[in-house]
Amino acid sequence: MTTATKDKTKVLEYKGHPLRRKDNLIYYGSMSDKYIIMLQVTESKSLEDLDLATRVVVQLQYTDPDLKSRDRVVKKSEKTSFYEAIDLANVWLERALVAG
Repeated sequence: MTTATKDKTKVLEYKGHPLRRKDNLIYYGSMSDKYIIMLQVTESKSLEDLDLATRVVVQLQYTDPDLKSRDRVVKKSEKTSFYEAIDLANVWLERALVAG
């Protein structure tokens, strides 16, 4: 799941697209593409010493910096696990990138 880039830092990837995390936000895809996915963990529960996402908001967004943030959202959904969310995110991103 990881690949080395030019500067030797490791980038986490899922099905060929990079994943970047900042707090409870996970960005899936490349900002150089027309679309990116934003996953926002809004609820989680503890299981032993691990936090599990119980509500994740998934948004397919344009990467155009000239658009207002609310105008960037193309599709939005909510899932009850991170697995469901990333699975949906992959389908949305792949279809959006093919459609152009």
